[in-house]
Amino acid sequence: MRGDTDNYRISISSLKSDMDSRGVGGGGGGGGLAAAAYTNPGLSDSSVSVQPHAEFQGSNDFILVEENQRRTTKDAIKSVVPWMKRKANKAFTKKMLYRRIPVLGWLPKYSSSDAVGDLVAGITVGLTVIPQSLAYSSVAGLPTEYGLYGSFLGCFVYILFGSCKDVPVGPTAIASLLTFQAVNGRGPEYAILLCFLSGVLELLMGLLGLGFIIDFVSGPVSSGFTSAVALIIVTSQVKDIFAIRVTGTTFVEQWISIFSNIHEISVWDTVLGICCIAILLIMRIVATIKIGPPEQSSDEEKPPLDDPKPTFFHKFVNKFLWLFGTSRNAILVVLGACIGYSFFVNGDPPFVLIGPIPPGLPEFKPPPFSVSNGNSTASFVDMVADLGSGIVVVALIALLENIAICKAFANGKAVDATQELIAIGLCNIANSFVQGYPGTGSLSRSAVNNASGVRTPLGSLYTGLLVIIALLFFTPYFFYVPKATLAGIIIAAVIFMVEVKVVKPMWRTKKSDLIPGLATFIACLVLPLEIGILIGIGLNLLFILYHAARPKISIERLTSRSGVDYLMLTPDRCLIFPSADYVRNLVTKHSIRQAAPAVIDCSHIYGADYTAATVIETLTKDFAARDQTLVFYNLKPSVSSVFEGLSPKEFVVCYNEDDLDSLLKARDVFKPKTILST
Repeated sequence: MRGDTDNYRISISSLKSDMDSRGVGGGGGGGGLAAAAYTNPGLSDSSVSVQPHAEFQGSNDFILVEENQRRTTKDAIKSVVPWMKRKANKAFTKKMLYRRIPVLGWLPKYSSSDAVGDLVAGITVGLTVIPQSLAYSSVAGLPTEYGLYGSFLGCFVYILFGSCKDVPVGPTAIASLLTFQAVNGRGPEYAILLCFLSGVLELLMGLLGLGFIIDFVSGPVSSGFTSAVALIIVTSQVKDIFAIRVTGTTFVEQWISIFSNIHEISVWDTVLGICCIAILLIMRIVATIKIGPPEQSSDEEKPPLDDPKPTFFHKFVNKFLWLFGTSRNAILVVLGACIGYSFFVNGDPPFVLIGPIPPGLPEFKPPPFSVSNGNSTASFVDMVADLGSGIVVVALIALLENIAICKAFANGKAVDATQELIAIGLCNIANSFVQGYPGTGSLSRSAVNNASGVRTPLGSLYTGLLVIIALLFFTPYFFYVPKATLAGIIIAAVIFMVEVKVVKPMWRTKKSDLIPGLATFIACLVLPLEIGILIGIGLNLLFILYHAARPKISIERLTSRSGVDYLMLTPDRCLIFPSADYVRNLVTKHSIRQAAPAVIDCSHIYGADYTAATVIETLTKDFAARDQTLVFYNLKPSVSSVFEGLSPKEFVVCYNEDDLDSLLKARDVFKPKTILST
């Protein structure tokens, strides 16, 4: 206790002589008390207080200037110029350049082994992204080709600006659903503009360093949102499984529409869709099957010499099973196309096919800033108004999804959220010029990328090239793919996004975290997604404010060296307006009940405001009216200056045990007046 406070100790004699030389008199107490403390000269009604040192009197947070000195606009501009120069010098350094263009860091070290790893991973991810892109277009409510349009140019841009090697940029389940709700059936032009505007917003947020915004989305809220999105996406694909028409955007609306049209169900599509889901789940299990002894990883200790090692045959079979299971989406699309073609050439197929897809690459052109609909034309302002809050929601959720992926594969390294904002923003801006809709990193494709042995972001090059090849040569064959097959691919992928596994550990650690998570989950199912996640974030903030308003206070009854019993109360956080009255009531309650001097240990009070100062003023008056001692112990000078601003009476501060003992001994002559029991 006395280690650091010895620096603040003041001998009684020197303190008294200093007061006498400055003409400062004590404002209360008497005898030994006047010799043990002094009054802040700025307080006319204050009683005694022991300050740490003369140089700490008052606040050092302010600089006094002459009132008649006015700054002109020219002076203000001149003061901004040096600040801008400092920022520019900091921004245009070699370190910052390597940080904002990460390719400059890893490309000079690129090796042949890196090239092989990236090639294998890029092709493997490409076999996953093509069928997923075809399927996610349906989730977004867009023609099938738009999923492929948004799956190649962003991959190339991310190579230059991305900071995570495992992220393949493209359409995702969540981004597709958010696009569907924001566009609301207005046409592809709105989806393309949404891609551009969300990219611009992400880029601006990155340049302004606003990546910290995602810190306001807690784990429970994120889990509730993701789980609700998974169920909504599954619901949206039921229409293709049953081959019925479904309306509505929310979970409840869509299921109401499903039950109202259930009599129109197509048996062929339903059987095909269910079979596709079953095959995909089986192939998912096949990918995890391993034969032979386990393979030793490089970071594990070397096994004993007599332990069996996997043979070449074991390694080959295990790799084949993994590749077979990982490529399940592409294999199923090929099988579905073969089945659809065989029915098509022999007559009308019994299930719904994708239909014609425009061959070739999309035209490179700016996103549409106006759109004509019959005799009317929607201007840029009208289109932005129609998209509304969807622009902000798509940008934030895309960042949240991408950061979650980066953290999952960072191996403990720090993730630069600002750089990811810049990278994803530039990717979406680029995609909007090739008629793509908003996208971000995909967790499932990132897992495939990582498991395939990707070494650098250059693996995205081969993924993007594979998508381009598909657009150039394979689009005529996508015509025969049944829609039920694509719906099965989506359902088999997103059903594992329902995060049931987090409920049990959340219950064990902190049960109250289930409240915002469950509230977000229910709100996202019943209401639009942007409102649902806002409800979750709002509940989180309410929990934070509640904890700020209800600090924990430890209460001990101690005895000073001179034998005086006193009450030590220690708040565990800062004193601000939500908590000030609560702390005052607790201090008053226990001090009256114990009928002893009260000492508030302010070691953890690092900040205060005007409301807290008024409460402290009232508290000191109440103690003075009862002739009961109240001492503030270890109060930081900056906080003390806030309290002293209202000139509270009997405001007593001390900074070490000796001064506290002297104060309690001096005031032990006072006996409290009538103490009311509570």
